[in-house]
Amino acid sequence: MIKLQLPLKKEEIARLRAGDEVLLTGPVYTGRDAAHKRLTEAMARGEELPVDLRGQVIYYVGPAPAKPGQPIGPAGPTTSYRMDPYTPALLDAGMVGMIGKGRRTEPVREAIVRNGAVYFITIGGAAALIADSIRSKEPVCYEDLGTEAVCRLEVEDFYAIVGIDSLGNSLL
Repeated sequence: MIKLQLPLKKEEIARLRAGDEVLLTGPVYTGRDAAHKRLTEAMARGEELPVDLRGQVIYYVGPAPAKPGQPIGPAGPTTSYRMDPYTPALLDAGMVGMIGKGRRTEPVREAIVRNGAVYFITIGGAAALIADSIRSKEPVCYEDLGTEAVCRLEVEDFYAIVGIDSLGNSLL
């Protein structure tokens, strides 16, 4: 098990290999397809993004509402290919990692290699267990999207597996 402190450094990403199990601690941002679409449309218009994703990891999640006293409700991964039309542009703009579930398209794999990034997979169907590793949640932008708004999470020992490493090797 490899313990990693977020945000990730390029040297750490370069050492990861497909199949490595990791525990992530630090900030991650949430985002699903509606937020990804808005981000890439803003970039295409030359606008400054409402969140600086350079050097950051995005978790593809739309968490359920939190119970009283909890920072977040069940927070399982969303199927990643839904973000694939937008992912290469975000990686090219400086994002270094993603967390989700399932396969990625060839353009995403190529963008991962081109940018020295990483794709982590986590376990679908374990939303309540995953939420246990989330210490806080703070809305950042696109709050009108409800549970799909971009939020900043602080995670501690968030379990994931390297699905695609920076060399393009894939576990899937």
